[in-house]
Amino acid sequence: MRLDLVTLVVDDYDKAIEFFVNVLGFDLVEDSPGGRVAFFLQVDDFDEVYERIVSAQVPIVREPRSAPYGRVAVFLDCMGNPWDLVGPP
Repeated sequence: MRLDLVTLVVDDYDKAIEFFVNVLGFDLVEDSPGGRVAFFLQVDDFDEVYERIVSAQVPIVREPRSAPYGRVAVFLDCMGNPWDLVGPP
């Protein structure tokens, strides 16, 4: 299991892009508003981890689905932050 990607939530997109891309050299993967998760948790055994978080009564925001890059579900951590749980296709 590894933290794969992080989304930065900002109040000024142009200022943030200037700093993180042009100053720090980060790659801009997506520049779109709305409904994104902040963290991406990449796991090898999607079913095992999904069942563990469900049995711990972790809130599930979006049920598991298949995507071109793998299986994904969205859950909330104990502070209410949305995460993508991502496993192999």
